[in-house]
Amino acid sequence: MTFNTFGHMFRFTTWGESHGEAIGCVVDGVPPLIPLSEKDIQPYLDKRRPAQSRHTTQRKETDTVKILSGVFEGKTTGTPISLIIYNEDQKSKDYGEIKDSFRPGHADYTYMMKYGIRDYRGGGRSSARETAMRVAAGAIARKILGSSITIRGAMVQMGDDATAKRDWAQVPKNAFWCPDSATAKCWEKSLDTIRKEGSSIGAVVEIVAEGVPVGLGAPIYKKLDSDLASAMMSINAVKGVEIGDGFAAAARPASRRPLCCQAHQLDFNAS
Repeated sequence: MTFNTFGHMFRFTTWGESHGEAIGCVVDGVPPLIPLSEKDIQPYLDKRRPAQSRHTTQRKETDTVKILSGVFEGKTTGTPISLIIYNEDQKSKDYGEIKDSFRPGHADYTYMMKYGIRDYRGGGRSSARETAMRVAAGAIARKILGSSITIRGAMVQMGDDATAKRDWAQVPKNAFWCPDSATAKCWEKSLDTIRKEGSSIGAVVEIVAEGVPVGLGAPIYKKLDSDLASAMMSINAVKGVEIGDGFAAAARPASRRPLCCQAHQLDFNAS
């Protein structure tokens, strides 16, 4: 299986399966002499840790990270940094009932057809469990970026219900990581109803980076926008990425539309 690595000058390769002994990653391209320890990485993993509310997976994992290489006396050495997280909630028997069934919306069938291997233990390599190592690698990237760049994220829409409020202080205070406490309470009631109906619903997450210097990325095929979109689309269940105004940039106010478009719009409404 190829393409387990992301990045260019700074890059990481993840490994491991959902219900294997452990998951991990190797981070390369980290400059030497940067202060780094598990304490710099763990807070981000704690935010991602499952089973923190009834609205997320109930898998019990502490996601405790350990640095195996690339750090000496509290500073990076410039060599590859190896990270590992041991899986604690390894209950492959929980998936025994679907051993011979393919789950809709998962990669089970695709993996079987492509590789000839049926790893029914929570999706194996295709599980979102892999994203824990992306978080760990991202924590190291933040150390390189320093404090001048601020990166924040929040869930801003569930189904058709969106919030325009951006109170970042509220984000860690609710189960939805929503920047609006009132909206979060409404979502909680709505999602409870949806779950009782045996259904699900989509959501929109907004990421905001401030203090980013001009000129990051390459001019054409490795533009920052394309790399960001690629990274986001590789996350399980992500089906669309907008940068800036996104798809809304294609729309213009009626007053600025060409006369032919205005005429067609009038004819359509009249019919």
